Amino acid sequence: MLYLILKAAISGVLIAIASTLAKRYPGFGALIASLPLVSVLGMIWLWGEKPDAANMARHAGATFWYVLPSLPMFLLIPALLNRGASFWLALALGCALTVALYTMMVWIGPRFGLSL
Repeated sequence: MLYLILKAAISGVLIAIASTLAKRYPGFGALIASLPLVSVLGMIWLWGEKPDAANMARHAGATFWYVLPSLPMFLLIPALLNRGASFWLALALGCALTVALYTMMVWIGPRFGLSL
């Protein structure tokens, strides 16, 4: 249980740092947020719990393929905001797009030999 609390605290602190920096320095905050911190921390936590190279390779490979359908969200949200959409609407539509693209990736990926 202590390990879970430690993982959550470290992960939460990194998110808090990124959002706090973004208030004053939007570009720097975006840089911090764009780093694959969640993925790296996830791999560290996974390796600590199950140090299996084959499992880690599958995890890292699947992470790559899941990042791709999330990228259009970061184009849609600013486009909508720049056109006057509310933040919540832009966020909801960006998330809906991401869910739709994730669904497509899960459905199409295995047809191309991707093990997700």
